[in-house]
Amino acid sequence: MTYIIAQPCVDVKDKACIEECPVDCIYEGERTLYIHPDECIDCGACEPVCPVEAIYYEDDTPAQWAEYYNVNVEFFDELGSPGGAAKLGNTHTDHPVVAALPPQPPLI
Repeated sequence: MTYIIAQPCVDVKDKACIEECPVDCIYEGERTLYIHPDECIDCGACEPVCPVEAIYYEDDTPAQWAEYYNVNVEFFDELGSPGGAAKLGNTHTDHPVVAALPPQPPLI
């Protein structure tokens, strides 16, 4: 089990979750953030600090964003397990589901 980041993060990338993550497992894509499923220790520190409520425990993800479990997992298929997001920085890539989304309206 792991935490995932869903669609509300797309085009927002607040990054408060990155600051709270004790194991540096939240990676930055071009349009959203991704939680590495093998590096996440399921501590939940990221969830309450997300201002757009985009982070969910895998089993608690709303049905409308259920595909984001696979989005987070598959994002790392090519990237592998770099062992920490800070040293990698922005990957300048996104999962195809995220890349195909139209620009998301800014939150008011």
